[in-house]
Amino acid sequence: MENKGFINIDGINVPIENEKNILEVIRKTDIELPTFCYHSHLSTYGACRLCVCDIEGMGIQATCTIAPKAGMTVRTNTEEVRKIRKINLELLLANHDISCPSCSRSNNCKLQYLTRRLGVDKVRFKKIDKKLPVDNKSRSIVHDPNKCILCGDCVRVCKEIQSVGAIDFINRGSKTRVAPAYLKSLADVECVYCGQCVSVCPVGALIPRQETEEVWEAIHDPNKYVIAQLAPAIRVALGESEASGSDDSAVNTGQIVAALKRLGFNQVYDTSFTADLTVLEEATEFIGRKVKGEKLPLFTSCCPSWVKFTEQYYPELLTNLSTCKSPQQMFGSIAREILPELLGIKPEQLVVVSVMPCTAKKFEAKREEFIHDGIAEVDHVLTTEGLGRMIHETGIQLKKLQPESFDMPLGFKTGAGVIFGNTGGVSEAVLRYAYEKLTGERLTNCDFKQVRGMDGIRTVELTLGDIHLKLGVAHGLANARKLCEEVKAGKSDYDLIEVMSCPGGCIAGGGQPVSFDPDFREKRAKLLYNEDKALQLHKSQDNPYIKELYSNFLGEIGGHKSHELLHTHYHSRKRIVNEQISIRNIEKPKITVAVCVGNNCFMKGSQELLKKVLKHVVENKLEDIVGFEGQEEMVNLKATFCFERCDRGPVVKVNNKIIEHATYEVIIEEIYKEIDRL
Repeated sequence: MENKGFINIDGINVPIENEKNILEVIRKTDIELPTFCYHSHLSTYGACRLCVCDIEGMGIQATCTIAPKAGMTVRTNTEEVRKIRKINLELLLANHDISCPSCSRSNNCKLQYLTRRLGVDKVRFKKIDKKLPVDNKSRSIVHDPNKCILCGDCVRVCKEIQSVGAIDFINRGSKTRVAPAYLKSLADVECVYCGQCVSVCPVGALIPRQETEEVWEAIHDPNKYVIAQLAPAIRVALGESEASGSDDSAVNTGQIVAALKRLGFNQVYDTSFTADLTVLEEATEFIGRKVKGEKLPLFTSCCPSWVKFTEQYYPELLTNLSTCKSPQQMFGSIAREILPELLGIKPEQLVVVSVMPCTAKKFEAKREEFIHDGIAEVDHVLTTEGLGRMIHETGIQLKKLQPESFDMPLGFKTGAGVIFGNTGGVSEAVLRYAYEKLTGERLTNCDFKQVRGMDGIRTVELTLGDIHLKLGVAHGLANARKLCEEVKAGKSDYDLIEVMSCPGGCIAGGGQPVSFDPDFREKRAKLLYNEDKALQLHKSQDNPYIKELYSNFLGEIGGHKSHELLHTHYHSRKRIVNEQISIRNIEKPKITVAVCVGNNCFMKGSQELLKKVLKHVVENKLEDIVGFEGQEEMVNLKATFCFERCDRGPVVKVNNKIIEHATYEVIIEEIYKEIDRL
C-alpha cells in the first residue's frame, strides 16, 4: 500500500495507507472504537456519534466521517471524549425498549455490550414512553421498532448492497423511525426476505421469525415422525452461537447431528445430499441450453431471495432462471416421496424440518408452488440461531457431545454439495460435473479456484472439450441487478450466472449468528472449503446414493419423474397485489365485485366495464328484486390492479369466482346468481 504520510494517534505515528477515514487508521493501532452505524462495506452515515475523538484543531469529531490527512493529531480517550460517548449511549438507552431478559439478541447485542464496556450504570434522561406495533406478519423477519436505535444500518444494506430499498427512515425529529413505505408490513412490500437487515442490526429490532415452538410441538407429538435436514453453511457458524458456549466455530458436524438427535429428531439428513442432486439436474439443464444455444444465460435458482427479486424486478428474465428447485425443496419433495415407505410410517406422520442459514427459506417453504394438497414439502424452517436457541434451552453441552453420523440414504454427500454455501460454490460444483460430461475425461483436481473469492462480480472463461464457457458469479443483489441489466440490454455473453443474495453466500445468511468481525465471511468460507477437503468424494456425480436414487426411483437425469419432483416454475410479482380501490365504500357487503384495471385489462376495456357495472348497481334497485329493504348496499365494487392473468383480460372477480375475458352481461349475470344464493 502507498504511504501517504502519518497521523499521530495517542502519541503513536501511524501511516496512512488508502484508508477512507480516521476510524480505519485508528483500528490499525489495535484500538476498537465503539460504533453502531459504521460498516466498511456501507456508506458512511455518522449517526451514532460513538466513534468521536479529539482531533487537534477540529475539536470533538466522529472519526468515521473525516478523511485522514498527514500531520493530524488524534486523541481517542480524553475525559471529554469519554463523557460525550457515555451521554450519547444514555440517549440511545432512553429511547430503547429495554427488555433484555426476553430479547433474542440479549447474548449478542451491541447496545448491551457497549453499555457494559463504557461503564454506563444509569440513564439520566427521561425514558420516552412509546409502544409501537411490532410487525410479525412476514414469514421470515420480525420488525420491532421499539428496539430500533436509528443507526440506519438496515436501511443502507437494503438499499446499497441489495438495491431493494424496502425500508427507510420516515417522519422527522423525535418521531423518526425505520419502516416500509406507508407503514406497511414487510410482508406487503418489495422485501425479498434476505435478512441482511437482520445481519447488520446491532440490537433486536430486526430478527428472524422463530418457529422453535412449532418444532417442539411436533417433536413432542407421539404421532409425528420428525426429521431434520441440515444445510451446508450451518456447520461453519453454529459454533458462534450461544449454544456452543464460545465465540469460535470449533464445532464439528457430527456434534451438530448428535445434538439434533438429543433434541428428539427421529432422523437427521444433510441438505448437501440434495445439493448434489441439484448439481446433476441444473448442470444437465445448462448443458442442454448451451448446446441448443437457447435461453442463455442460465441463472441459478437455489437462492429464494434472488428468485423473488427476479419475479419482482425482472419477470422478463424468468425463462432464463433454472427450473430446478432449491436443495431445500428438492429434499422435501424427495423425502415425502420415499421416506414413508422406507421408514415404515404413514405419509401424514412425517414432519420435515429444515435447519437453514437463511431467513428467505422460511418464505420459500410456504410458497404455493411447494404445497401440494395442503401439505408443504417442508413444514418448518429453523435458522442457525433458532437451532442454537433450542440446544441452549435444553442445556445440551454441544462441544462435549460425541459425534454421530447422518442417517442414510439422504445423509450422504460429496464436497461439491457442501461448498454450495459459499459464493461461487454452485458454479464450482457444476463445473466439476460439466468437465467430465463435456470432455469425457476424469477430473482429478477438483478445485476451480477461479470462481472463488469475495469480489461482488467475478467472470470466468474456460474451454471444456469443444465448448467455450463464460460464467458470471454475483453476490449481493445490487451486483445481480447490474448483470440483469446487461442481459436485458443484449450486452451479456455469459452462459451461466450464479447469484446469491447474501454477500459471501449462504455462510452470511440472515439466519446465521450475527457477527461484528469484519472478516467473518472469509473465515466461514475457508471452513466450508476445508470441509470439502475432509471428504473422500468431491464430485456430485460420484455420490453412490444419488446414483441409486436415479436408478431405482427417478430414472434419467432431467427426465419426466425428475421434472415432476425436482423442478418448478415461478411467476411475475411486478404487479401491485393485495391493493384495491373501493368505489362504493360499503361497510359490510354481501357481494364484492373486483375489476382489474391493470395495464393489460385497461387496454381491453376494463374501465368501461367498471363504469357500466357501477351504473347498473346504482340504478337498478336490487332490494326490489330480493324483496326486503336495504339491499341496495349489498354490492361493493372495487378496482384492483392484477390477477396475474394479463393474457385473459378483462378479468373480474365476483366474490370467489374469477371471470376471464369478462363482458358486462356475464358480470351482471354472475351478480344475480350471487343474489339468488343469499
